Amino acid sequence: MRPRISDQVYLPSFLEHDLNQRFDELLKFDSLAELESAPIHAEIKDEAERILNSVIYEEFSCGNETAVRSHISALAWNIERGNIFEGILDALKQNANLSGKDVLLLTELDHGMARSGNRFVAQDLARELRLNYAFAPVYIALQKGSGVEAMAEGENTNSIHGLAMFSKWPMRNIQAVPLPNGKDKMWGKEKRLGWLRALVAEVQHPAGIFRAVTVHLDAHCSRAHRRLQMQIILDHLDTLPEMPTLIGGDWNTTTFNSQSSTRAIMGYWRRVFMGPKNVAKNHLPHPERFFEKALFDLIEGRGYRFRDLNNIGTGTLHYHVESIEKNTNLRDWVPEWCFPFIFWAANRVGGSVSSRLDWFAGKGIVPASPSAAKTIGELRDKDGTPLSDHDAISLDFRLHD
Repeated sequence: MRPRISDQVYLPSFLEHDLNQRFDELLKFDSLAELESAPIHAEIKDEAERILNSVIYEEFSCGNETAVRSHISALAWNIERGNIFEGILDALKQNANLSGKDVLLLTELDHGMARSGNRFVAQDLARELRLNYAFAPVYIALQKGSGVEAMAEGENTNSIHGLAMFSKWPMRNIQAVPLPNGKDKMWGKEKRLGWLRALVAEVQHPAGIFRAVTVHLDAHCSRAHRRLQMQIILDHLDTLPEMPTLIGGDWNTTTFNSQSSTRAIMGYWRRVFMGPKNVAKNHLPHPERFFEKALFDLIEGRGYRFRDLNNIGTGTLHYHVESIEKNTNLRDWVPEWCFPFIFWAANRVGGSVSSRLDWFAGKGIVPASPSAAKTIGELRDKDGTPLSDHDAISLDFRLHD
């Protein structure tokens, strides 16, 4: 598979394919190298690359609001596939902290996956919210998913997973920048073709044109690899005409090296020896202090600010020992014998821990007010079901020369 920077946009029909007919054959391979050495690779390569190197763009917004704010409002949110679609849509329409934003930087959106009702989540949200959207595929999923997702009713159709950007205003010069995988996506229980990408677009806001970037860094990788992925994004931005830039999304600043279960377990024990209370208070909600410091140093060293654009110290992902779903998902890559120790450590801090995984960074922008950055939690549907495993983050900002 050959990833490339994508700068040509297409309509959704471009994502139609018949690769599903070959999934049973593809699932027999346990590494990308093994797949690429087999005859079937030559047979599927062109179609897979066509999908994975594409960007979809449609306009549903008129972009002619009579009352335009002096500041620009942004929301970044990992919506966990879009599984709780109706609740997410209602929240984006009705929740005062989420609705009416100028730009949405959303990660984890499915297109034709059984776990999310085989919707094209990005298009359905854009149509309902009357927003323009750009969608970049990142994976062709060969299975329904991991953990509880593997038990979803029905079968996948398009089997695509990606990230997106939405705006009231036209988006131009849209690009998707490929990011190297932190681990072989054909190895393990959830097999996929593809790679993560950063989605870049110029937003033609009445207050001025700015560049927005939706980012989803790899969870199953080392901290050094996440820094590398961010460096690739920043290097690409340096090749573009200079303008105010907002970067936002799920950076997966877990503080862990999760390339393998062995490394994750070793990291877990390191944190046990550091003291569960110390780690829960001073590191998980503050990855910028020590474990992920190199990533944040890179950002600041390249002229991007983040400290006044985020609620630093406030977690965006929360783990509780009683969460059966998360425990089920965790069992896909952590041995069973680890769980008593994980529960012990979590119970040392009241049974739950919170990590900050979601961030904004910017250049040529300033916060619109001292309270411009928010973390929006406790997002649930009418039945009390969490809309995502991540909290949303928002930012009001102004362009600054």
